[in-house]
Amino acid sequence: MTRPFLAFALAASVLGAGPALAQKVELDTTAGKIVLQLDASAAPKTVENFIAYVKSGHYDGTQFHRVIPGFMVQGGGYTAGYAQKPTRPPVKNEAEQASKAGLVNAPGTIAMARTSDPHSASSQFFINVGDNKFLNYRESTVQGYGYTVFGKVVSGMDVVEKMAKAPTGAGGPFPKDVPVEKILIKSAKVVDAK
Repeated sequence: MTRPFLAFALAASVLGAGPALAQKVELDTTAGKIVLQLDASAAPKTVENFIAYVKSGHYDGTQFHRVIPGFMVQGGGYTAGYAQKPTRPPVKNEAEQASKAGLVNAPGTIAMARTSDPHSASSQFFINVGDNKFLNYRESTVQGYGYTVFGKVVSGMDVVEKMAKAPTGAGGPFPKDVPVEKILIKSAKVVDAK
């Protein structure tokens, strides 16, 4: 009696792990929809952190406050009025294991933004528009950690490209690179991974 139950519980936990490893998130923005495929097998803590922000509604109403053509678009931390949203504790940098799994800062990938402290990523993220090799993990030092990539755009890269080319200027506390016409995340939600 114990063995079949244990086998069933094990099978259920393995089957349950599948979707969590291949979750999709839809960002419905004022520029269009972007669908992200997240890779929890490569960056488990980072994906868990991002999903927690999505499910809590943290990203709803935030803006892409930094867009640079040929480089990236960044958002997830500021409201339309430039109020910085409160965040959860930072997540440990997983760039080394993510890069070993093949996730690097290439066009169409999503990574966590952070300060100069490699382990300071919280809610802000960026989507790479260029091939940003200089952001990849090199070594476990302050200068070498790089930025954790945790997924990729599977739909809506044209939207990301359009965002990156938006006219920019100063806005709120930022002296440059802020879209003149605000680009907002209307909603962020986890969607079916199929």
